[in-house]
Amino acid sequence: MKKIFILFLLCTAFHSYADEVDAGRAKAEAACSLCHGRIGVATLPNAPNLAGQQAIYVSEQLRNYRSGKRQNEVMNMIAKQLTDSEIAQISAWFSSIKVAVEAP
Repeated sequence: MKKIFILFLLCTAFHSYADEVDAGRAKAEAACSLCHGRIGVATLPNAPNLAGQQAIYVSEQLRNYRSGKRQNEVMNMIAKQLTDSEIAQISAWFSSIKVAVEAP
């Protein structure tokens, strides 16, 4: 019985995370893609790449922009509109993107 319960928790957690990533992708495409690209690779020279960033890092930076602790005119306006749940979703999306690095 205990094994079934653990399996249920793992499946529920995976499904929940997948839902969070999907929701984050939709939100990021609407709010972030103009500067940070559709898959987190920046389209502007002064915007950072977000693909593959750790979710905790992206979440922390968005909360800092939202609170005003970190200053950027555009990011402050965008982040102020985000809820904690939306920040978690966007962070999950960017952290789910796989980044490959190749030596020259």
